[in-house]
Amino acid sequence: MKKLKKIIGISLLCLSASTAYGCELKTKKETKNPIVAQAIMPTEKSDNNVVKIALLLDTSNSMDGLINQAKAQLWDIVNKFTHAKCGNGDRPSLQIALYQYGNDYLSSGEGYIQQVLNFSSDLDEISEKLFSLTTNGGEEYCGQVIQTSINQLDWGKNPDNLKMIFIAGNEPFTQGKLNYKNAVTNAKEKDIVVNTIFCGNYEQGINTDWKNGAILTGGEYIAIDHNRKVVYIDTPYDDVIIKLNGRLNKTYISYGTMGASKMAMQREQDFNAQELEEAVIIKRAVSKSSRLYQNSTWDLVDAADNENFKISEIKEEELPSELQGKSDVEKATFIATKKTERLKIQKEIQELNTKRDAYIAKNQKNNAEGELENAMLNAIKKQAEKKNYTWK
Repeated sequence: MKKLKKIIGISLLCLSASTAYGCELKTKKETKNPIVAQAIMPTEKSDNNVVKIALLLDTSNSMDGLINQAKAQLWDIVNKFTHAKCGNGDRPSLQIALYQYGNDYLSSGEGYIQQVLNFSSDLDEISEKLFSLTTNGGEEYCGQVIQTSINQLDWGKNPDNLKMIFIAGNEPFTQGKLNYKNAVTNAKEKDIVVNTIFCGNYEQGINTDWKNGAILTGGEYIAIDHNRKVVYIDTPYDDVIIKLNGRLNKTYISYGTMGASKMAMQREQDFNAQELEEAVIIKRAVSKSSRLYQNSTWDLVDAADNENFKISEIKEEELPSELQGKSDVEKATFIATKKTERLKIQKEIQELNTKRDAYIAKNQKNNAEGELENAMLNAIKKQAEKKNYTWK
């Protein structure tokens, strides 16, 4: 599992705001307080305007290529999703859950199924969990893993939220004691769309019920070559973006019990991305310059954006050494300086990425994108239309 290609993409097109349902249509009023007067922990967000995606990945012996594609495609999804907009003008949030199935290392009593990650918006954590996956032979029970994800995850009851399962594998969809038809019916009752990705021949996937598993919920059936290698295009902007990513990391100010470990995880996921392909660390850097890369539980700059944040409430021992012994005003000034620096770097990365995308579009051959990326983006585009999303 070394080279990756792009993980789930989120292209959302819009129906008119008069649709029967869609993104929350009432905009919540937000208040921004000065940096010194705001809360240590992030304020709890409502269940409004959320896209929830569960990835159910077959990790049997033959699936190394699939896992590799999934690792890299995370950043493509995030970068597409950054520009998603609801009918009321709000930007929806993204939560991703991860399951593996079909692996002999997993418990037979649990159907060779494991929840690797509950719904999370922590992009570093999602990346870390994807990189933790290894493959091994096993029994692949599609119906059971779908039902398990329905039972274990909090999908919420808001009909406006886009809720999707993507299940990928290469064995018959009918394996296991639990009938897949019952599982997908239960998903449909919860307004969850099941999309199936068969790793192999298109007709073989149809003959083994992968297509039927999707259409029963209004989902998409896609067959992909999971071992296909994507050829990335080098651009004149790549090296600059990578250097800016290094500078961006220096704007983070760790605090609290998780600060040091989370900052280490940030660096580790940068390394993992770079080890895959240079293009992947570039895509990750672009994600880190977006609104979706939020780390208020361990970074003082992000935490200061929360309306209840008060720098005075953070214990001295939970602060980094450069802030210990400083006055509240001095601490706030330091945080504000890092914030200004970060915004400038993020803006530079976004501007360079726009030029990079244009360069790639001009020089890229048709169908050069990753197989998994295309499959997921196309499915999401269609299903998002029903929820009143657009891209701007």
